[in-house]
Amino acid sequence: MSSLWTPDGERPIRREPAAPAPTALDAGEPSGEGEPSPEELEAMEEELQQMQSELAAVPAAAVIANHVIGLFQLAAVHLQTVPPNLPDAQLSVDAMAAIVDGCRGRLGPDEGTLIDALSQIRLAFVQVAGALGPR
Repeated sequence: MSSLWTPDGERPIRREPAAPAPTALDAGEPSGEGEPSPEELEAMEEELQQMQSELAAVPAAAVIANHVIGLFQLAAVHLQTVPPNLPDAQLSVDAMAAIVDGCRGRLGPDEGTLIDALSQIRLAFVQVAGALGPR
């Protein structure tokens, strides 16, 4: 039996007909059929307000650093594919540089790490592109 990874965990893939999946109504969620009830809207609004409050409590520099590291990881993924995807890697590096260079002096305690990461991914890009030779 095979399985499929989902954000909710591994899900087995069955070849035989499976039992009907629970509906959104069974889970207490909006069914997607029509409009959510006033109670569902209120609960969603409260959840959104809670998430916004939590995000507002985090320094912007920390959130931005997280995004910059995501761009670093995206560039690394494109550099490691076979063959490397240089255009997408370059776009990722350029986006990372735009943030790090454009916000220099305001990135908080992680600024040095972000500058080093940018230097490392630039070097990796040059090495991978050089190994591929002229195009």
